[in-house]
Amino acid sequence: MTLRDEIIAVRSGSGRPERMLGEFRRAVLLAPVEGGGLMSAEQGGVRWLYAFTDERAMARFAAARGVDPATELEYVSILGARLVDAVAPSLDGPTGVAVNVAEPEESMLFPPVHGIVPDEVAVDTPAEVTGGR
Repeated sequence: MTLRDEIIAVRSGSGRPERMLGEFRRAVLLAPVEGGGLMSAEQGGVRWLYAFTDERAMARFAAARGVDPATELEYVSILGARLVDAVAPSLDGPTGVAVNVAEPEESMLFPPVHGIVPDEVAVDTPAEVTGGR
């Protein structure tokens, strides 16, 4: 199954979160670029990087933000694993990934917690693992 399919299955209650996370890590995602960096938003003290499973989902996001449909968003293609293993830890503060945020049945948050991001930047990792951080 694709990441999109795994998200739909988890949201409906029939999927397995560990399979979805594996698919997320293997998926090539589209991450819009804005102002020289990846487009993101902050909510509740967490920075959320936007990522999309395909151009259709990214176009709906752009339309929801009022972007003219004739305007193409600049984006990079990046593995989900790279987003959480390399990009998120390189940014200041807790950072997660918001996938397909404008798609009611296909959206999913991958928060900055143990098992998703590296332990040294996870917000829920015990102090003994992080050296007292």
